[in-house]
Amino acid sequence: MTTLPDLPQTEIAIVEMTNAFRKENKLGAVKPNPALTAAARAFAGYLARTDKFAHEADGRHPAQRAEAQGYRFCFVAENLALNLDSRGFETAKLARDVVEGWKNSPGHRANMLQPKVTEIGVAVARAADRNPKFISVQLFGRPESFKIQFKVENQTGAAVRYTLGEAAHTLPVRAIMTHTSCDPGQLTFEKLGAQRYQPRDGDRFVVHNAKGGAFAVDVERK
Repeated sequence: MTTLPDLPQTEIAIVEMTNAFRKENKLGAVKPNPALTAAARAFAGYLARTDKFAHEADGRHPAQRAEAQGYRFCFVAENLALNLDSRGFETAKLARDVVEGWKNSPGHRANMLQPKVTEIGVAVARAADRNPKFISVQLFGRPESFKIQFKVENQTGAAVRYTLGEAAHTLPVRAIMTHTSCDPGQLTFEKLGAQRYQPRDGDRFVVHNAKGGAFAVDVERK
């Protein structure tokens, strides 16, 4: 007799196992989001109906599918899984097989352990096949509400070079640069050695001349 899983319970188990994996790696839990869940469910159903299996199978990127469901985002990532077994699956086994498969794949694992994501949507759909075949879609998101804006102002008499995350910038004399980002990374200035800053929303970093021709930075916060 073929065993079939309870798909809603499988989805719940995948979320729980994902959060357990994140906790093992000292990361915060992700919370189910209705819009991400709707996007995952629509895409899982599409893949199951069409027998396609790719992140852009419907001609859209994961972020576009999330946006179509009303999810305003800073960041979106997606994992897909296809599981088939002539004997079928118990609920717990299908969830475990899906999650373990993602853990053992570098790209999928990286999505599961993405530090900046806070929300999740999971859907599992049965595909047409002579044997029990299931498509799982897992969407991770960081909502737009995490976006921050801050300024770097150069009040010195020379160009100021600084690094934000992995990106290098050169700010001309008396110029102001406004940065808008969901995950800006650390801010460092070339002539200030190991001093590092973590920008917050509304910050203003003012670079000015100090004694001996050195630079100094004043941080103005809301």
